[in-house]
Amino acid sequence: MNKTRNMKRRIATAFLLAVTGAGTALHAQQDRNQTLVRSEAYGLEYEIKAGINVGGASPLPLPEEIRALTGYSPNINLAIEGDLVKWWGERRKWGVIVGVRLENKGMEAKARTKNYSMEIIGDGGERMKGNWTGRVQTKYRSSLVSVPLLAAWRASDRVRVSAGPYLSIQTSGDFSGYVYDGYLREGDPTGNKVNFEGESTAPYDFSDDLRTLQWGVQAGVTWRAFKHLNVHADLSWGLNDIFQKDFQTITFAMYPIYVNIGFGYAF
Repeated sequence: MNKTRNMKRRIATAFLLAVTGAGTALHAQQDRNQTLVRSEAYGLEYEIKAGINVGGASPLPLPEEIRALTGYSPNINLAIEGDLVKWWGERRKWGVIVGVRLENKGMEAKARTKNYSMEIIGDGGERMKGNWTGRVQTKYRSSLVSVPLLAAWRASDRVRVSAGPYLSIQTSGDFSGYVYDGYLREGDPTGNKVNFEGESTAPYDFSDDLRTLQWGVQAGVTWRAFKHLNVHADLSWGLNDIFQKDFQTITFAMYPIYVNIGFGYAF
């Protein structure tokens, strides 16, 4: 008899907990639905995106000091972004996108150069500056917090086009490499000749000369593959040099140009 009563109590308690849990879940879902309804009424969308940056930092046009690019690796540059989209009008055709993006940009490149302005580091830590003729290997890495502000246009129910400026703050950066198979003319093209032959190399490091604040323009297309899943491709084009204004060793400006390809969840 006692066992029967205990069993009934347990069943009643379990039923009560199940009802309470279901009620809480239903209430939470109603709150979420109400939030979505309010967002849709105000023309708001939210999106979380992830992608890969492919590109590099390049002078435009290619200067005569760089005779040929002999190697290139884009490396793996990840980007994570959160966007708020505000649409206007009954048809929701035009809108504005504001986002925050955590991203890496980078590359590795090899080049054959002639009279390329360079500052190398000797075996004893001394720095030698002059004109380099020979091979150069470069590694570029940059971690950034970027804020795009874009105009958006719905070309169709599934396709969205966007374009506008972005602002980036570099949190860490690396621009370094080494020279080999050539010679350095110290001071100017007629200065003392220092040869690097065979396996002899000399490193260089301009990481401290990278610019903290960068800006440019961005344009892209987003395709709604499913109800909540988006696929995107965005081109970002830097409009200021990656190096600080007073940096004179590299005599030409270098601009970060990258394509970001990835997917996003819209809600």
